[in-house]
Amino acid sequence: IPKKLVTSVSSCADDALAGLVACNPGLRLLQGHRVVLRDDLPAIRGRVALLSGGGSGHEPAHAGYVGKGMLTGVVAGAVFASPSVGSVLAAIRAVARAGAAGILLIVKNYTGDRLNFGMALERARSEGADVRMVVVGDDCAFAAPGKAGRRGICGTVLIHKVAGALAEAGASLDEIVEKVTAASKGMGTLGLSLSPCSIPGSKPSFRLAEDEMELGLGIHGEAGVRRMKVLPADKAVETMLEHMTDPSNASHLSLTPGEPADPLCSPRSPRSQSHPAPHPAGSSVVLVVNNLGGLSCLELGIVAGAAVRCLESRGIHIARALVGSFMTALEMAGVSLTLLLVDEELLGLIDAKTTAMAWPNIPAGPATTRREEVPAPMEGPGKPQDETGTGPGPAQAERVLERVCSTLLDIQDKLNELDREAGDGDCGHTHARAAQAIREWMCSWSPPATPSQLLSGLADVLLEKMGGSSGVLYGLFLTAAARSLHGRSDSQAWADAMDAGIDAMRRYGGAAPGDRTMLDSLCAAAQALHSLRSPGADPLQVLAAAVQSAEAAAEATRHMEAGAGRASYIRSSRLEQPDPGAVAVAAVLGAVLE
Repeated sequence: IPKKLVTSVSSCADDALAGLVACNPGLRLLQGHRVVLRDDLPAIRGRVALLSGGGSGHEPAHAGYVGKGMLTGVVAGAVFASPSVGSVLAAIRAVARAGAAGILLIVKNYTGDRLNFGMALERARSEGADVRMVVVGDDCAFAAPGKAGRRGICGTVLIHKVAGALAEAGASLDEIVEKVTAASKGMGTLGLSLSPCSIPGSKPSFRLAEDEMELGLGIHGEAGVRRMKVLPADKAVETMLEHMTDPSNASHLSLTPGEPADPLCSPRSPRSQSHPAPHPAGSSVVLVVNNLGGLSCLELGIVAGAAVRCLESRGIHIARALVGSFMTALEMAGVSLTLLLVDEELLGLIDAKTTAMAWPNIPAGPATTRREEVPAPMEGPGKPQDETGTGPGPAQAERVLERVCSTLLDIQDKLNELDREAGDGDCGHTHARAAQAIREWMCSWSPPATPSQLLSGLADVLLEKMGGSSGVLYGLFLTAAARSLHGRSDSQAWADAMDAGIDAMRRYGGAAPGDRTMLDSLCAAAQALHSLRSPGADPLQVLAAAVQSAEAAAEATRHMEAGAGRASYIRSSRLEQPDPGAVAVAAVLGAVLE
């Protein structure tokens, strides 16, 4: 049975609502019922009240959509269970007593919801209330829906928004029913899942193989229409949209294509230029990219971009795009796409203000992959080119760098193995990336004229290509060292540059000698390089001593307790190998000496 972070299985639906209300001053619970209402019920006097609801487990639906400009209240059932007739009736009575000029129940098309909300409606009417019900069925999964009809899923949230805007504007009950019914007919949703979900205290509702995904499943884990091998995001989105708009599918959504912007749904390069919008445009839609609960935000963004590209390739105008968690299925790792055909009036209702906490506060405007990019600023003032001095010539510098690169590539696996003990096991990969980037730089470089320019150029390469905290730390070191070397290339200058680089790393990185980091090797080497300040010192002998000191310091980290970096979160008793960053620094210095 999957783990859940709940206080108790039996009270989880009540606890979730209590937490929502506790954190939102605009909401109130109806005493004795699992009902959430606006706290300003007197404000609905003379206006139509909107009630919705259903089983819990779909958060933020439905209580997240209670607020001015959306729902007046919601009735929640237990997880994936329809609410009781008594609670629905209590909610109707509460808004009727507040002076509502008619009450509309917005219900997803599931048998339990239709029955319980319908029974409450009949009883309320017998008490004299003016109550109507709209049943939303937006599922595009089944080619031939059975007698039960299309399931109500994420598109219901858009109906909440349209109805809420109309009610806030003072529309009559008849007018709201007419307009939301028409809007529902131009709406479709389809889900895709990578994993099942599980009710607290129960096993998963179904199983998917590691390499499978399921198309068209419901928000309670009901079976979909097809299982298939896991596809890349762009292909999965293309498959979803083709199914949703396939004319042979009786539950499809009819879209009028316009002039395609691009024949493919493939990702565009982030450096590609902007293009004019397709003309003439086809259907205008609101797109909802809905996280079914367990998909990462990173994946959701990828899916959203793929959906926009695919729709644009068909000449569809995406008037608005909403991306986030709107109607979930507990922890299901999956996504649903909703398309709502809109005209200017309907779009205005979508854009209307609401205080509902789960409705996204986004600027009104179309979605497109062809937004003009902000021009990158020109580089700052060029590196000083007027330095003079001795120092390594271009050929010698190239030999040194090539030896450093080959050394880092040779110890890649060793560094990864050391890093697995206390980090994420990628220290070798990170240094190998640096080596490959330096090699590419050397293939296209104009040899720097001075040591300062050489180190500054290396800093730029590592900051852009190396990645990780190591890339920034090396960049800090080399940038500060280059500044110290400006206009100098005598032996003492290299000792000063080493100190300047270490000072920068300590200032921004927060580590110190003894913290089991690359600084241990660097500081040991710097201490030895101070001998360069003595008149007549042999640079090679001093460098050899510095390499020995760095290697000894790297080995000594084996016995240290980490005070900085990822390793600081690991118990010292588990750290039995030397720090990989310190080992890498000693190896680089050794390569320079060779």
